[in-house]
Amino acid sequence: MIRLATLVVAAAIATPAAAQFNIFSPLPLAGEDWLGGSRGAEKTAQLAQDLATPAPSAPGREEAAGPALKSNVTVVGEIVRIGDLIENAGAVADVPIFRAPDLGQTGSVPARRVAELVRAHRIIGLDTRGLDEVSVTRASRAVTVKEIETRLLRALAGRHGIADAKDIAIAFDHEVRTLHVEPGAGAELVLARLSYEPRSRRFDAVLEPPGGAAARRPPLRLTGVLTETFEAVVPVRALAQGETVKASDLAIERRPKSELVPATVTTAEQAVGLAAKRALVPGKVIRQGDLMKPELVGRNESVTIVFEAPGIHLTIRGKALEAGTQGDLINVLNVQSKRTVQATVTGPGRVTVNAASPRLAANADPSNPPRKRAE
Repeated sequence: MIRLATLVVAAAIATPAAAQFNIFSPLPLAGEDWLGGSRGAEKTAQLAQDLATPAPSAPGREEAAGPALKSNVTVVGEIVRIGDLIENAGAVADVPIFRAPDLGQTGSVPARRVAELVRAHRIIGLDTRGLDEVSVTRASRAVTVKEIETRLLRALAGRHGIADAKDIAIAFDHEVRTLHVEPGAGAELVLARLSYEPRSRRFDAVLEPPGGAAARRPPLRLTGVLTETFEAVVPVRALAQGETVKASDLAIERRPKSELVPATVTTAEQAVGLAAKRALVPGKVIRQGDLMKPELVGRNESVTIVFEAPGIHLTIRGKALEAGTQGDLINVLNVQSKRTVQATVTGPGRVTVNAASPRLAANADPSNPPRKRAE
């Protein structure tokens, strides 16, 4: 009976149909070593006994729910078992039937195929719940590219005396992607080998993933060059010409030092409150020439003219004949007297004429128009 049950379990996994379905991984299921040696044989014997002897039902007790297919499952490890895919699988819940997807990956298996394979284990009348397939995700812990860079920089700083590691970035020769390891692999990347050439600033490193040997994962070889960086201010969204820059519109990013020029904006304080002189593109480094003081008065806009003198404060309606920012000296039309005066922009829609400096346009030299105050 033990041998018969063993053959039933092994045949359900090793059939050509099962190998044909193995879309989760190109590797076939291992022989019978996944059964756990002697423990696997004991479990198989127990399984055969359980299948041969149905459990008696207690009188007056409600019948247990039957086996039903799950729609989405997450597994830990290389093997997908019947109990991972089917609720109320009973004694055969621990029987392996598929190899799991790669770490961090998701695959799908047709519901029809699951029903065919578990029928050999006496799961009859499987409730598929109208599902066409089951989605299977293999759990993992992600080791990001940033973590890989940090590990390399820490090693280079310790072994080769590279100072100010925060101002150093790594340019890899080839694309480096997020590495997925087993969820329980808590250790960090192990540096197996590292060489560095100070003149060219090139490095060659070999990293072993956490649990790499146990998970049969090959070491990760990385080559590249170190580059000096600086902090630059970039927009996080598109800004239209004339739009005022807010703190939430900006981000600080590290860029190669070769992109640094004297006019580069390196702190958010240098840009907040100013306006875009031209349209700004997300992610592009902002330079001082891209910004200007925000326009407070528009051309042909109605403004309030304030006349100030010792003991006198008058306001009259006016019309701006040109645009201006804070502190600019512009021509303004007094709509009551129809005369043009020069006034200083002091706020949104507001200009001021001081007693010591007002000048009527009628007395001004037409060939010498007023100059704006330098920004």
